[in-house]
Amino acid sequence: MLEVKNLKKRFGDFEAVKGVSFVVNEGEVLGFLGPNGAGKSTTMRMITGFLPPTAGTAVVNGHDIAADPIAAKADLGYLPESAPSYKAMTVRDYLAFVASVRRDRCPDVAKAVEAAIAKAKLEGKANQTIETLSKGYRQRTAFAAAIIHDPKVLIMDEPTDGLDPNQKFTVREMIKEMAAQGKAIIISTHILEEVDAVCSKVVVIADGEVKFEGSPDGLKAQDPSGNGRLDEAFRSLTMKEAK
Repeated sequence: MLEVKNLKKRFGDFEAVKGVSFVVNEGEVLGFLGPNGAGKSTTMRMITGFLPPTAGTAVVNGHDIAADPIAAKADLGYLPESAPSYKAMTVRDYLAFVASVRRDRCPDVAKAVEAAIAKAKLEGKANQTIETLSKGYRQRTAFAAAIIHDPKVLIMDEPTDGLDPNQKFTVREMIKEMAAQGKAIIISTHILEEVDAVCSKVVVIADGEVKFEGSPDGLKAQDPSGNGRLDEAFRSLTMKEAK
């Protein structure tokens, strides 16, 4: 469903991403982990076509994001960190606007809007303006906008950052429901508890390079103490250059 092939990004003399590769298959939730400044967001922006790579590419459901960006983005849902929206619009009107932009994949705008509202559990807030919503409901609205065209691949940058425990639970349940429907999902995060909560696969990045790729249990096995602690495993993989 999604294949990332040797992505690199250079900004002048600084190489932010140094050849990142991985695969996310149908029904998988990949946790893309790394410390601040590791290159996570830069990689996500290249995968989604928002930022051109210096080298490498990403293939979304068989479509190369560089060679065929329109087809690739048609199969892609993107929830960026601090997703923008038109805050004076109601949730329903905003989603109708997004669906109208995606009309090739949403021929029945009203039906697409109601389906997205249901999937994001926004029924009680659909006629409320976005500026009056809590952060959790604003995040759900952005989630609904990302999935309104029923994409095959869903990419989410820090989807639960700043949410309270109940809001985190709701967003994680929505992610698991999407995976159960056969979506290939990437969650970029620095919150290690997301691994146990929703992920079936993990990639750890540091200093622009992949330091680990495998299962959550495989990541726990990287704990030098042998206690299977995610924080110790993460620290051992991402702080080696600092020792």
